[in-house]
Amino acid sequence: MRSIAYVLAALAVFGLAFWAYRENYATQRVLGETRQLQREIGTAQTRLSVLRAEWAYLNRPNRLRELANINFDRLGLLPLRPDQFGRVDEVSYPSVDMLPLMNPIDISTLAVEEPL
Repeated sequence: MRSIAYVLAALAVFGLAFWAYRENYATQRVLGETRQLQREIGTAQTRLSVLRAEWAYLNRPNRLRELANINFDRLGLLPLRPDQFGRVDEVSYPSVDMLPLMNPIDISTLAVEEPL
């Protein structure tokens, strides 16, 4: 009886060792993937910060003003003035047309059932 218990205990230890071995390698793989994703995120954030810096550099007011002056003949761009803006109450919104009824039903002639 003891030998069966020893064999079962040894099999349980081997089974748990095999499970721990597999879990260890699965964990190492996932940690590697996580490190790779974190590197990619860092690279993307660096690229994004460079793109934001380039966008800010290209949208400098002095540069845009010079471009507008250089291309004035083709584009006709002028500086904005406060009187060019309208108010919300001056906006004419399109009227909402009601959908036509295709099969109207006269409900005044329908019979009403009395409750019991």
